[in-house]
Amino acid sequence: MAAAALTREGGEDAFRRLFRFYRQRDASDLRGVVDFSAPGGQVFRSQLSISSVSDQDAYRAGLQPVSQWKAYGLSGYPGFIFIPNPFLPGCQRHWVKQCLKLYPEKPNVCNLDLHMAPEKTTDLWGQSKEQLRRKGSSKWEPRSLLEKLRWVTLGYHYNWDTKKYSANHHTPFPSDLAFLSEQVAAACGFRGFQAQAGILNYYHFDSSLGIHVDESELDHSRPLLSFSFGQSSIFLLGGLKREEAPTAMFMHSGDIMVMSGFSRLLYHAVPRVLPNPEGTALPSCLNQALSSDLPAGSVIEHSSDEDWQVCAKYLQSSRINMTIRQVLAEGQKFPEESGTNGKGQAPSEDSYHENSKAKRHKPNRV
Repeated sequence: MAAAALTREGGEDAFRRLFRFYRQRDASDLRGVVDFSAPGGQVFRSQLSISSVSDQDAYRAGLQPVSQWKAYGLSGYPGFIFIPNPFLPGCQRHWVKQCLKLYPEKPNVCNLDLHMAPEKTTDLWGQSKEQLRRKGSSKWEPRSLLEKLRWVTLGYHYNWDTKKYSANHHTPFPSDLAFLSEQVAAACGFRGFQAQAGILNYYHFDSSLGIHVDESELDHSRPLLSFSFGQSSIFLLGGLKREEAPTAMFMHSGDIMVMSGFSRLLYHAVPRVLPNPEGTALPSCLNQALSSDLPAGSVIEHSSDEDWQVCAKYLQSSRINMTIRQVLAEGQKFPEESGTNGKGQAPSEDSYHENSKAKRHKPNRV
């Protein structure tokens, strides 16, 4: 049955039916997926707040001037904004390197902490880079620790037992990622956005992310920001109930999604990771070199050839997604809690992703 027919059916858990459709179908049957590189139909141009971000601040974050961005909305999804790759040439490499080399470091938290001693997860990059660099094309080769990474949390760390954030489980949020997020939020009309929590997701071709809503943040008036790098994916955006069929769309390397207003609390999922549509090992935007002239105060750093070689090898079969959110409104505090230390983690690493062996997946969060 075609995706369009499944959409028309509606009824109980229409979202799940379409999730399974896109999870299992081969890559040749993706006619119902919205492609923002060729917008039309329910896609329309969105206005950005160009004056809210100076060209200098955009450059410092590794972004083109906001006046050069293209932004789109979707009919029926007020508050949803899609920005196809607004990064300057070479600047995506910085964020990939940070997600693989720096952000997984302690005191940040990752899925490997659930079943490995702390000393074993202190330097995932150092333990994995030689294995990754030498890696061939055989899928039977053992995966490095970096390839076993599924998620990393930053800032306020989500408690998977209570499904809450708390004041006493917090580590410093990366300043470079906070600056990037603030510029993107301001360009979308959310000046004063504070990046307080982040979840980094690491996908492979056999990965997916289950159907869920992000509602644990105490301030829902602030947007959810999503940044993607590496291979492409299908993203499903649904409604307030799982009975509502979702809209499928492609996300490519460098693309940014903003979920705000009505769209902030909608069901969403990633049923599938896809090879880059250009047919090359890496998207061309990741092969672009970074300018030798970086503006004063830039948060972007040059990557060594050695570091990028490791990152590029990783991305040949992987996708990285960063989701950034503001947890508390200005001046807001966490409610008093009893009986928890705020440090509960996910019950298992696969509670976050589905893989090719997974069966029924419970709703979870980005």
